[in-house]
Amino acid sequence: MGNYAIVFKSLSFQGLNRCSITEKQCVILTSALKSNPSHLRELDLSWNKLENTGVKHLCDVLKDLHCKLERLSLRGCYMTEEGCSALTSALNSNPSHLRELNLSWNNLGDSGVKNLSDLLMNLQFKLEELDLIYCRITEEQCVILTSALKSNPSHLRELHLSGNKLGDSGVKHLCDVLKDSHCKLERLSLSSCDMTDEGCSVLTSALKSNLSHLRELNLSWNKLGDSGVKNLSDLLMNPQFKLEKLDLSYCSITEKQSVILTKALKSNPSHLRELNLSRNELGNTGVKHLCDVLKDSHCKLERLSLQNCGITDVSPLTQSLTNSKVLQFLKELELRENMIGDSKQLCDILRDSNCVLRID
Repeated sequence: MGNYAIVFKSLSFQGLNRCSITEKQCVILTSALKSNPSHLRELDLSWNKLENTGVKHLCDVLKDLHCKLERLSLRGCYMTEEGCSALTSALNSNPSHLRELNLSWNNLGDSGVKNLSDLLMNLQFKLEELDLIYCRITEEQCVILTSALKSNPSHLRELHLSGNKLGDSGVKHLCDVLKDSHCKLERLSLSSCDMTDEGCSVLTSALKSNLSHLRELNLSWNKLGDSGVKNLSDLLMNPQFKLEKLDLSYCSITEKQSVILTKALKSNPSHLRELNLSRNELGNTGVKHLCDVLKDSHCKLERLSLQNCGITDVSPLTQSLTNSKVLQFLKELELRENMIGDSKQLCDILRDSNCVLRID
């Protein structure tokens, strides 16, 4: 234990993810941390089988008033609602320092979500990033969670809820947070949340009412539909909406919908840095319209992903890269899993640039 204490005295960060740490080993580790908690600022114990017992021992460190931990990651630690409740209780007793909390890939359950929500309502708890990816959060639990976020929205900058079955109902409740003028969220991930065009339309409407902060939006693996794409496009056209990263992969976007979307991007192209449209059936027509965005002198796109988009002809793409300034900025072009014929000219153009072409 003494050796642990010496190590932790000199470190402000300790990454121990995927170290096969068991419950028993976690007891030894947390005893060392408890003996000298004041220096540690970041602790990553992700993907270790701590279970509730290990998490409870960690709580003895967290509720120590000398503990000033700012970032805590417990992804995939086999935690259930019992462990989550103990964790949130510990953080509630010493709430002022933590800024990032990652509980992804744990089954929090009803009481876990309820206790986490109570913590989020604490005005002394000034969390900036919350990761709850694949936590089996239901629509009903989302209502409780978003009610808590609504009561204390001003600090949060990143919210990741991907892989939870929120549905349109859960997304609608989240929108009450997003349209609050005190909300300053910069990154929002709602990938694979069972959202349809109804939820997407409500979401974009909420963002329209408070649009100056968001920089990254991930809606991948949701079926946005015609009205969802249309309303998202209206949002993208707003010059006050300064989105830098947009992920719409696996959204069942058609050629027709892609035309609407790319017209919107063309009207406000200067902020976007990353665009992922992979695994949508854009086809040659959709890509041709996207090329109008690339040819715009204001376009500063750095990463473009078009994997498995039904592309057979890259000549419009080649021409747009030849006749624009976009290669000054473009660093990565993803075209894998398309039945592309002759790509020699495209390869020749990119050979002397800083852009990596992924085509094989």
